[in-house]
Amino acid sequence: MSVRDTAATSGSGRRLLRRLGRPAGGAAVAWVPLAAVICGLFTGALASRAAWETSRPQPDRAEAAAVLTTVFPGHDLGEIDTPPALFVVYGHALRLGTVKTLVFGDGGEYQEGATAASALGAPPVPAAQIVTVARERLTGAGWRVYESQTSDRVSCADKTCLTPQAVTDTAVIARRGDTILNASISSQTAVDGSYLSVELHRAPPPLVVPAGVLGTVLGTVAGWLVFRWASRRTEGRRRRGTVNVLAGVAVALWWLPALLAAPQWLHHHLGEPQPAWHPYWEWLGQPAASLFFVVGAVCVLLALGLAAGARRGEKPEATTG
Repeated sequence: MSVRDTAATSGSGRRLLRRLGRPAGGAAVAWVPLAAVICGLFTGALASRAAWETSRPQPDRAEAAAVLTTVFPGHDLGEIDTPPALFVVYGHALRLGTVKTLVFGDGGEYQEGATAASALGAPPVPAAQIVTVARERLTGAGWRVYESQTSDRVSCADKTCLTPQAVTDTAVIARRGDTILNASISSQTAVDGSYLSVELHRAPPPLVVPAGVLGTVLGTVAGWLVFRWASRRTEGRRRRGTVNVLAGVAVALWWLPALLAAPQWLHHHLGEPQPAWHPYWEWLGQPAASLFFVVGAVCVLLALGLAAGARRGEKPEATTG
């Protein structure tokens, strides 16, 4: 083969690769990359959730009791409640019966479980003293203690609420190893109120980050190949317009929650101490906006079905002008 023939063949191959590697023109130029990226993000979130299963179980009663006795001596925290699973919905393990709850408005209740305890009534000593002692004991026990967060509110001193009461709440946050402690100390004096609430839960296991990154990359590549194929499969055919509309609706439904949730979580993380980042999926607005995801997924499946059913001999869509 001559040099000219080799160059021609190489040029044709490059043109073919470029043609196969890019979506069809028109609206597909916009929706294909957007769909590929959001699919990658969803895949990364799913991979990170799978990696959460490598976490140790949430602290049991014995572990929690040892921590609470050390950090809050002399306080009756009552019975220690343990979660039924690593992640819960309204305190219950996820099951088929809770899917409806997730999809129709309460998806935000899907949260990491925590081992919890609380003390009722008025603080036996000033709330500020409880905070000081807790911070000192946590530091002495090897915990990394974050800056305390204080907020003021107005409560009622009695059931009739004739006497408003100023209440100060202080949040104490600490981490040791893979265990995170969140405590709320209040200056409230109501008999049926809680002046001390404590939660213990696990930090994300080490595999969460690499699994999320790898899942995002692989999901984006797979999404690009699938959606680019769909756009080229329907190029010049009557189904192209319908596929573009379905894909566009799906992209809008998938991206909108992520664009709204991500800035809020970023502000949340920058505004107060965080011993661990919130789960990947929450940054995408999931599963709080899972109904958007489900409707978008249906649109995508319909679009791919139309693309797969397109025949080579199908009559091209009519052109105007």
